[in-house]
Amino acid sequence: MEEDNYAAALLDEVYNFVARFVAYPSEAAHVAHVLWIVHTHMMQAWESTPRIFFSSPEPGSGKTRALEISELLVPNPVEAVNVTPAYLFRKVADEAGAPTILFDEIDTIFGPKAKDNEEIRGLLNAGHRRGAVAGRCVVRGKIIETEEIPAYCAVALAGLGDVPDTILTRSVIIRMRRRSPGEVIEPYRRRVHKPEGDLIYKRLAGWAEFISADIGGAWPEMPLGIKDRDADVWEPLLAVADAAGGDWPERARVSCVSLVSASKVATPSLGIRLLADLKMVFGTNDRISTKTLIELLCGLPESPWSDLKGKALGDTGLADRLKPYGVKSKQIRIGEWTGKGYERTDLHDAWKRYLSAPPHERETPETTETAEAAE
Repeated sequence: MEEDNYAAALLDEVYNFVARFVAYPSEAAHVAHVLWIVHTHMMQAWESTPRIFFSSPEPGSGKTRALEISELLVPNPVEAVNVTPAYLFRKVADEAGAPTILFDEIDTIFGPKAKDNEEIRGLLNAGHRRGAVAGRCVVRGKIIETEEIPAYCAVALAGLGDVPDTILTRSVIIRMRRRSPGEVIEPYRRRVHKPEGDLIYKRLAGWAEFISADIGGAWPEMPLGIKDRDADVWEPLLAVADAAGGDWPERARVSCVSLVSASKVATPSLGIRLLADLKMVFGTNDRISTKTLIELLCGLPESPWSDLKGKALGDTGLADRLKPYGVKSKQIRIGEWTGKGYERTDLHDAWKRYLSAPPHERETPETTETAEAAE
């Protein structure tokens, strides 16, 4: 019991320390950051490591500060911004121990301004699983050789907007925002606060060394609906919470459900938007002409269909966008009129597959009944 009290109190100490300098968007985000920091001290215990991604729509939202505070508390921190691939590869392969990469301005690597960053992207994509390697070509004189570099390490990212799904689906996503006038944090000065951070770091390292031999064999119970990739992401964090005891197991699972649910709320692709809008404009009609369908789509409030790169959606554009979903126009008859159009029965399968709740949300009888009622 005393050990549990010590571990829970230690996580509380981390929780209180980071809260002094970071204005979190939610309690779930705050808890997740603490658990992620602690899990970096036990990297050899995990089969995979979640990335943590601090994102915001605008600068000045606390993303960099979250990385700066993390730097005090994680092992072998490497603050990466505008680094070369060779530097990162050498750091990750360092015999002294894998680093914890704190990568700021990640939008410059994955965003529209990115240039020759394929090797860094490959490292970040591959390194979430223990034993993972990143391959690259090396030129030695006139000979081109391939080599595999260890890629497994803990990574925290910060940037504007989003990163590719290959990163997002392996990440705990924290949507930062600018502080409101009522949100007050303590000014951070590294040389002032580093000694306090060092003391917490040493206590974390000591506790991690004590339990790391056993914690990797734990199979933490997942909250209902958390499975597949989401379970991989949260398994180490929930294991840390369970090992700490106190109220941390419950807090961790509340955080898990909250952040996973929030991560599923994203702007749909234009294809999904088109299917949803078609379902709306079809209403109870069995068939609609292509011309009428386009007019109805363009008439929807806040519709993108009247201005796609300066041009309205046309017959060919509609057909091209529906083709990947197995939907084609055909000759139809409405009263005395005949011509090209679409039938409701041809869209039903696409609606069912792409507009229904995804599999991770079909876990309970209640959600199943709701989905069936929607059919």
